[in-house]
Amino acid sequence: MLLEATGVEKTFRGRRGGKPVRAVVDATLQVRPGDFVAIVGESGSGKSTLARLLLGLLPATNGTVAFDGVPLGQMGTAQRRAFRRSVQAVLQDPAGSLNPRKKVATLIGEVAALHDVARGRDAVRDKVLEVLELVGLTPAEQFLDRFPHELSGGQRQRVLLARAIVLDPRIIVADEAVSALDASVKAGVLALMDDLRRRLGVGYVFITHDLPVVKKVAEHVYVMKSGEIVEEGTKDTIFGNPEHPYTRALLAAAPTLTTSSAEPTTT
Repeated sequence: MLLEATGVEKTFRGRRGGKPVRAVVDATLQVRPGDFVAIVGESGSGKSTLARLLLGLLPATNGTVAFDGVPLGQMGTAQRRAFRRSVQAVLQDPAGSLNPRKKVATLIGEVAALHDVARGRDAVRDKVLEVLELVGLTPAEQFLDRFPHELSGGQRQRVLLARAIVLDPRIIVADEAVSALDASVKAGVLALMDDLRRRLGVGYVFITHDLPVVKKVAEHVYVMKSGEIVEEGTKDTIFGNPEHPYTRALLAAAPTLTTSSAEPTTT
């Protein structure tokens, strides 16, 4: 399986008849299950727009986004449904992504039931418990009846990951998924994501402005500036021998990520 963007562009109409805005310009990238690909750049560089193009949430102005060789715009109903299961999103704001009126059991269970991952109340509950254990929310039974406001920021992000992996996706597009977390909690969530990649074979498109995070987890890096991918390469190449002046400037300005080996798994 392959999620691939080829020459993708996205232009938005200007406000009140103003000049059109080219948010993404001729972007080409690939990610497969098991990959950890990062897209980095400053705010406004176009990386979040590219993420939405990869998820099929926005139509491309030009170019194509394809999954398993089929362009998203040419998918039939069954193919589109399979794509939705196979390519999941984890976004920056878990508080805004989780319905505050629903308990964790419902937030995850309704997704499993909707996509026929499990049938029947007991099977759905067992599936929810399984994925909560996978994301380190243990003992899982203690989290079933909690509402989002009763969880910490790290726990809410883990619930979002659980809701994504309950569908057994092949690729997760994570848009600034850890940027709102403090350093120690961030390190724990990043370790979890890498563990899920190794255990489940899931691939990531990781959208971030945080280069220390990229250095910690990514394998291949795309650098975006003003809607364009100005440089790409392996992590070692980007951090060890960057060619583009913008990449060098980002690296020069990057802080150092600190980690804590004592971080509890349920933060």
